Amino acid sequence: MLKKISLLGTAAALAFAVSAGSQAKVPASEAAKLGVSLTPMGAQIQGNGKDVATGLGIPAWTGGITRNDIPKTYTQSGQHHPDPFENDKVLFTISNQNQAQYAERLPEGVKALMSTYPDTFKLNVYQSRRTTSTPEWVNKNTKENAARAELKPTGVDNSFGGVPFPILHGSNSEQAQQAIWNHVLRWRGVYVVRRASEVAVQRNGSYSLVTSQQEVYFKMHDPKLTIADIDNVIFYYLSFVKSPARLAGGAVLVHETVDQLAMPRQAWGYNAGQRRVRRAPNLAYDTPIAAADGLRTADDTDMFNGSPDRYNWRLVHDKPVEMFIPYNNYEMDSPKIKYSDMLIPGHIKADYQRWELHRVWVVEAQLKEGERHIYERRVFYIDEDSWQIAVVDQYDRRGDLWRVSIAYIKNYYEVPTQWTALDVFHDLRARRFHAQYLDNEEPSILDFSQPTPDERYFHPAALRRRGT
Repeated sequence: MLKKISLLGTAAALAFAVSAGSQAKVPASEAAKLGVSLTPMGAQIQGNGKDVATGLGIPAWTGGITRNDIPKTYTQSGQHHPDPFENDKVLFTISNQNQAQYAERLPEGVKALMSTYPDTFKLNVYQSRRTTSTPEWVNKNTKENAARAELKPTGVDNSFGGVPFPILHGSNSEQAQQAIWNHVLRWRGVYVVRRASEVAVQRNGSYSLVTSQQEVYFKMHDPKLTIADIDNVIFYYLSFVKSPARLAGGAVLVHETVDQLAMPRQAWGYNAGQRRVRRAPNLAYDTPIAAADGLRTADDTDMFNGSPDRYNWRLVHDKPVEMFIPYNNYEMDSPKIKYSDMLIPGHIKADYQRWELHRVWVVEAQLKEGERHIYERRVFYIDEDSWQIAVVDQYDRRGDLWRVSIAYIKNYYEVPTQWTALDVFHDLRARRFHAQYLDNEEPSILDFSQPTPDERYFHPAALRRRGT
């Protein structure tokens, strides 16, 4: 049964609104803790003091994993990753029958999935492994960002090449927004090419694949540039459909900006049948994504993206709390597993999911009075080590839990960067889900090794060239 949660009062929610220019920067003495008593990304280095072999222990962070920690059989970016933890065993399983025992460490949406699919959805809990790692130059930029980045009502100033706010500070609402911006602006490489499929899985388990190739240039993380070169751009995104035949050749181009009120997101679409490029001005907020069969909104993508301006933001706890989240999910893109094995009615088959205990920041977004969005309230569970959102609970206008998003986290150790193997968006009411970034049956996965193209490559004219 879906759990109904009372909404925050309007006055209380508005009290969390951030005011322009009100935020003080982190003093140099605090920033100096990064890489010493805190990880380079601002997480607690120490563990929780419990035995990791029980599944309830969180180890100390010792640098994460990199290419040097991986078997020599792995040779280049774009290959399916050997699982560095393939010999790990399931320590225990959380199911609908025993979820009450672990209730305080489970996102509400995860508990709802167990209740909705009591016979099939469960969490296989493994030893916690803190694998997050980042290049030294990203760590350096992050430390510099801590002392210079500024939170604005609709964006972030003076941030480049790392997360902007590794040490949260200021008011409760400011800290909540900083945590969200850390996710939006986190390190994910410089240029990446990916061929993958997405599916909307119906209640009976049927689905049809839509396969595309995506290319992303993270301008804000290009080490050849400086803050002055960014010009409010986070990344350029280009995607073109490869199959099915009826959609092949269609393409989308996005110029993603930081402050989307000062400079709105620029988006274009190419229709192969009409051979025309058109602007897509409404690709934002709760616009439904066609390939997701209405199961994913524009700002659901990557767990959250775009402007945060329609919500009031609140940090639920004043420090990270221990929660079970998906982590080190290397099996999710194993070529040994077929899509038909993974995609079962309601969710990804539990046998292929890996869950671990980690510290997370819990952030709540409450829709502002007078604003429009299909989600009245959203709760984000953000991995402390990487700032990657792992789980999102999303509530409708009646206060009922409606949708649950899950990012199956893993480390792309050849970069290195923490990202996801698969993003899944559940509709509890319709009992359908959308899976994005399926690549098990593709010859390659995310490839970070290709040379970065010139910015002119991401001009709207590129849609017509690449779509034909």
